[in-house]
Amino acid sequence: MVIYITLFAAVGFEVAGTMLLPLTQNFSKPLPSTLLILFYGFSFYLLALVTGKLPLPVIYASWAGLGVFSVAILSSIFYRQALNWQSVAGLFLIVVGVTIVNVYKT
Repeated sequence: MVIYITLFAAVGFEVAGTMLLPLTQNFSKPLPSTLLILFYGFSFYLLALVTGKLPLPVIYASWAGLGVFSVAILSSIFYRQALNWQSVAGLFLIVVGVTIVNVYKT
């Protein structure tokens, strides 16, 4: 269970870093740029810890899939970026895919 908490924390740091990308203004703003680099660094560090306990396909599918899902939802909330029904359907399929990968991991 702790390993999945670590994986979700890695996703959280990656999402936080990605959400900061627009605020860096092409890395011209020091604080958001520094936070972005730190968040990505923490994310990869946590991913490295998880690799000893879970298969890499499970880790990457979870990290990438949940990251894309979270960034899409948060971007629609914080940056007012529209999500059409096709995007919502695609996000739903990502969640289904990540769930299947985790349920049937080797």
